[in-house]
This record gives sequence, structure tokens and C-alpha cells, in this order.
Amino acid sequence: MTFGGPGASPAYESALAQPTVYTPPAPAVTAPGPALPALPVPARRGRTVSIWLFGVLGFVLLALIGYFVFALGAVASGIGLVLAVIPLAIVFFGVYLIDRWEPEPKTMIAFAIAWGAIAAVGITLLVDLAITVAIGLRTEVLSSVIQAPIIEEIAKGLGVYVIFLIGRRAFDGPVDGIVYGALIGGGFAFTENIQYFAISVIEGGGTQLTATFVMRGLLSPFAHAMFTALTGFAMGLAARRHASKRAVLGTGCVGLAAAMLLHGFWNGSAIFADFFALYITLQVPLFIGFILGIVALRREEARVTRERLGEYSAAGWFTPEEVMMLATPAGRKVGMQWASTLQGDRRPLMKQFIRDATSLAAVRQRAITGRDPLAADDERALLTRTRATRAALLAY
Repeated sequence: MTFGGPGASPAYESALAQPTVYTPPAPAVTAPGPALPALPVPARRGRTVSIWLFGVLGFVLLALIGYFVFALGAVASGIGLVLAVIPLAIVFFGVYLIDRWEPEPKTMIAFAIAWGAIAAVGITLLVDLAITVAIGLRTEVLSSVIQAPIIEEIAKGLGVYVIFLIGRRAFDGPVDGIVYGALIGGGFAFTENIQYFAISVIEGGGTQLTATFVMRGLLSPFAHAMFTALTGFAMGLAARRHASKRAVLGTGCVGLAAAMLLHGFWNGSAIFADFFALYITLQVPLFIGFILGIVALRREEARVTRERLGEYSAAGWFTPEEVMMLATPAGRKVGMQWASTLQGDRRPLMKQFIRDATSLAAVRQRAITGRDPLAADDERALLTRTRATRAALLAY
């Protein structure tokens, strides 16, 4: 592989995007793998969560723990907690597959899961209690088909909007919205499953617990994630267009309505119809359609990444071959395979190279839309990181 670039001026305005010629480093002593020097990192502002928000969630968590122990008992709640981790892990793995090459900031991921598991559940319990006290009537149809979809989706959707407000620089488009929505939905289902599994243990022992776990933990682990992802998708579309906070909220309400309808239909199928018949004939196809939609969005995101990295290629920062390797699924697979053949197995370096380049393309996209005042600083950091990582990959 050779690296270098044309001597022409860059095709876009950027103080850093100047032609550069890459010179491979001199041979180094053999080692299991070259170590990267201390590298700059993108600015955290607009991509992190205040510790005070986590503190508030911590107090709500203590209240929820007290509620579960008091209402269901420590043993049943503990069993429910252990089993509820399994569907949460399934959702988390699915989100990882969607967002593996441009992962969201860890604090944002933690906050999304915590909002779903703690804040959204707390809001739902309080509103449910208020409605029950005010109306004095609670039926299965009213609760499952109407009340639960409305209250739960509003509580979860509010979390997506909060993430947009505090982390706008980590909310680039519909894929990010789906990721945050799915994490919030997965967190909500986690806490809800603790309750369902604990009640099953109390009322029916192992037999009922097994049936509930199969139904909620294995047949529909993505249900809540899919509902709230619709809200996130709508907000992400508006965020990509650099919409105002009010416009994002309005667009999000459209996705929220869709989430409520799908949630109500899902719950209603267990009451008014043969759940398993509808599960096979309608709900599974809906889930497949959801997956295909994500695949289409990922392809569109890959196209944008290729275009943005192509601009850096024109300025001499990457070769055209590198752009294809960094921006396409097939190219990334080939790049990882090639890195595994290098001395010391340099796949971690290649993974870092791909992630930094993908983040660089996202920064460039935000700069083009004019919605990131820190884009120049991030660009400087990521260009430095990609050059250093590439040099480490080629060191011998």
C-alpha cells in the first residue's frame, strides 16, 4: 500500500485539509504491536451527560429498589433481575451491530439505558398510580391497550428528546436516534421484566416463570426497543436537517404516535386475538421490515461517509482505496483481515483507524450543515489520530 495525495488545493473550506504526502516510518524493532502515542480526542462538550443527571437517576433507582422489595420481595425480585439481564443483553448486542463503527459516547449509552430502566419506569408508575386514584377503575383493556402505550411511550420518548438536548453533537441522524431509542426501550423492558418475572415466580412458580421468560425474554426482547426506536428515528431525521429544538420535538411526536399505535397493537394482540398466530403472520414480518429499514439507513450512512472521506481524499489525507476500506462493510472486513496478518495482530489498530475515520466523516457532515461550532477542533484531533494510527499499522 502506498499513501499520498495530489498537490491540488482542497475542494472545500477547511484550515486543516491541505495536501499531505505520507512517508512510512523507518523500520522499528519488532514487537507484538506498535503502541500509539498520546493522541488528542474530540471535544466532549455536547457529547456527555452531567453527573448531576446520573445523581438524580440514582435517587429514583433507590426508590424503585424499595418498591420492588416491598411489593414483590427480595428473592422474587432477585430472580427477576437475573433473568431480565438476558433480553437486555440481546438488545444491547443488536444495537452494537448497528453502531459498531461509530459507537455513541459511553456516557450517552449509559444514560439512555438508565433513563429507560429508571426514569421512564418511575414516570410510568407515578402516572399509573395517579390515574388509578383519580378514575378509581383499572381494567386490563384500558391498561394494556390504551394507557400503557401512551404513558410508557411518552416517558421513553422524553428520554430520547433529553438526549438530543444534552448531546446534540452525538445525535447526527436517524441511525443515532434508533440507537438511543432502542437502548431506552431495552432499559425500560429490563425493569419491566423484573416485575413480570417476579410476579410469575410468586403466582405460578417455575412453570409460569418459564412461560413468561420465553414470551418476553426470547420471543419479543426487541418489542420496547422497536417501539421507542420509531420516536428516535423521527427525531434523528429532523436532527440531520439541523432542525430547531421545537421542530425536532414536533417531528418526534409523529414518531411517538407511530410508537404508541404499534405498542397498542402488540399488547392488544395478546388480549383480542391469537397472539402466536399474529406473532408469526404479522409481528415477525414487522420486525423483519424494521431490520431491513435499518440496513437501508446504514447504507445511506455509508454513502455519506464515502462522500465526506472522499473530500479528505481529494485533499490528500486518504487514498481512494483507503476511503473504500474505511467507509464500506466489505472494505472494513478486508481491512480487518489484512490487519490480522500483520505482526502482532493489529486488528485493534485497524478498528481504531476505521472508527476515527468514520467519526471524522460525521464531523465533516455536521460542519457542512453548520450545526457544530466545535467541528474544527474535532477535525484537527481526528486527522491527527488517523495519521498516527495509520503509521502504527504500517510500522515494522
